[in-house]
Amino acid sequence: MHDLVIRGGTVVDGTGAPARKADVAIQGDRVVAVGEDVGEGSREIDASGHLVAPGWVDVHTHYDGQVTWDPHLTPSGWNGVTTVVMGNCGVGFAPVRPGQEDFLIQLMEGVEDIPGTALHEGITWDWESFPEYLDKLEKMPRSVDVGTQVPHGAIRAYVMGERGAKNEKATSEEVEEMAKLVKEGLEAGALGFSTSRTMVHRAKDGEVVPGTYADEDEIFPIGRMLGEVGHGVFEVASDLAPEGKELDWMSRLGKETGRPVSFACLQNPVDKDQWKRLIDAVDKDAAEGGCLTPQVAQRPAGLLLGFESSAQPFMFHDLWQKELKALPPAARVERMKDGDIQRQLVETEPHMDAVTMGPQALILQAWQMMYPLGDPPEYEPGPERSIAAIAEREGREPREVAFSLMMENDGKGLIYLPLLGYADGDLEPIKEMMLHPRSVFSLSDGGAHCGLIADASIPTYLLTHWVRDRTRGDKIELETIVEQQTRNTARFYGFEDRGTLEPGMLADLNVIDFDGLRIHPPEMVYDLPAGGNRLIQQIEGYRYTIKSGEVTFEDGKPTGSLPGTLLRGPQPAPVA
Repeated sequence: MHDLVIRGGTVVDGTGAPARKADVAIQGDRVVAVGEDVGEGSREIDASGHLVAPGWVDVHTHYDGQVTWDPHLTPSGWNGVTTVVMGNCGVGFAPVRPGQEDFLIQLMEGVEDIPGTALHEGITWDWESFPEYLDKLEKMPRSVDVGTQVPHGAIRAYVMGERGAKNEKATSEEVEEMAKLVKEGLEAGALGFSTSRTMVHRAKDGEVVPGTYADEDEIFPIGRMLGEVGHGVFEVASDLAPEGKELDWMSRLGKETGRPVSFACLQNPVDKDQWKRLIDAVDKDAAEGGCLTPQVAQRPAGLLLGFESSAQPFMFHDLWQKELKALPPAARVERMKDGDIQRQLVETEPHMDAVTMGPQALILQAWQMMYPLGDPPEYEPGPERSIAAIAEREGREPREVAFSLMMENDGKGLIYLPLLGYADGDLEPIKEMMLHPRSVFSLSDGGAHCGLIADASIPTYLLTHWVRDRTRGDKIELETIVEQQTRNTARFYGFEDRGTLEPGMLADLNVIDFDGLRIHPPEMVYDLPAGGNRLIQQIEGYRYTIKSGEVTFEDGKPTGSLPGTLLRGPQPAPVA
């Protein structure tokens, strides 16, 4: 008698093999049989008409603070994710010297748009070293497995203090100390090391992340620790500027250490064919025995603009800054129903100083790049759906259209501004990157960008859009999608014990109503500690999520079972 049998579902096992009707038997925390006549179970789940797939493995999240208070790591937990990797982009909360906590919070708040009030309220600082942080995480029960990486920003601040925070050059002694701490973290169970080299990532005080300008004298001694310990990913968030120089050092580091060096590979709207050069560089590196790995998104990196968001087209108008911004959301909406208020916002030009003339200008006036998000959300809209096109058709000003869209749903309407990955007006470049053999599905940013982005639903979007609903191009086979978001992501971080439904593997899986799977429009809620805000998306269609053999979610609701744990380093494959 098995502990649990999932009966009669369409099994997509994560190996890339064709989907088939089969039963899955589970004993303890392991799959013990997949097929026909697997025997009876103490509990049985009828999966007839549903998909049965491994639990999603999401390797790019920012739950570094939330992991200390939220056992379900929502929204990822709602999306069938059973394993998350955090500590990305060079930011995190360990190591930390007493008195540096505020610095790390304002760094995370600025870079990842996580309310600082929530982090201050939610985190209980009872660690200093990275191993102590892991010990803290290990003590808390949760419904998902978590693993993390050593962040460059925290390491630099710990070793160099104010000099590190201000990105001054490290001495050889300081580099040696940083490398020692990274090695200590890896030996304690860190999954890798992350760094940021992009001008976009700035702390709340305006400074770029510590380590942004680090040269090879600092990068390589740290990176060599991964090779010395024998595991881990070197994760880079980079502007790739200058492109050739950045790719060169990443390629050389991977070849020297034998460890993957990964970077975010996205379509740049200014240089829309750059991604092709990046993929060519990855192919060249692979031919030379290198480990360069592109992390690719599965939908555009876009902003959600609304009256409760962190940014929107009227944010620099005098009326907004002096009166509307400070009002509670409900009171603000009531105020904006006044026709005179609408006319002032629509007919008055925003202040366009040196700051707002930069990238922020897109938020104020890039009407040809903005679209109503809609219900269900549309992430591959045609050009006829842009605010510019709507305004031209209806003989209205674009700002009037934008205001009307954001006032929908009692002032909760959202405008979609895809910034990266949509320069051609469709998802064909993203599809090519997704299907490249060296790519890893990534960049959901679960837990981050609370006021502007809601991409933790991307694992679900893989099924709804790429497999089932896409109309503006070819779809992708179900088996390919599942393998990429389970076995592929798991193997990238050395998790050999999960990602497929085979005997001996960890019993992490989802039972999914494929036809009924739905992603709802994002909505702003205020459920973080201290009333902090975040954009979330409700999900329908996950009948059961099972972690280590225990049902953790049923019809989207947590069951109270918390079998998740901390992952310390690579996880070995089961013994045959």
